[in-house]
Amino acid sequence: MNNLVIPVSDETFIKLKEIAATYRITPEELVFVSIKDLIEQPENNFQQIVKYVLAKNAELYRRLA
Repeated sequence: MNNLVIPVSDETFIKLKEIAATYRITPEELVFVSIKDLIEQPENNFQQIVKYVLAKNAELYRRLA
């Protein structure tokens, strides 16, 4: 596993701590979950769009085959 050091302002860190406290997690855990969600989100959205297009056009694809 790698570590990532990100400088943030005092105001940003205070806000991060407040948000993390509402979820009863550490600021580090909040950042980790947020980054993980950001990384996975575009792939999930793309897969959903592909499934939708394929399902919507299934009959057309069957006729063209």
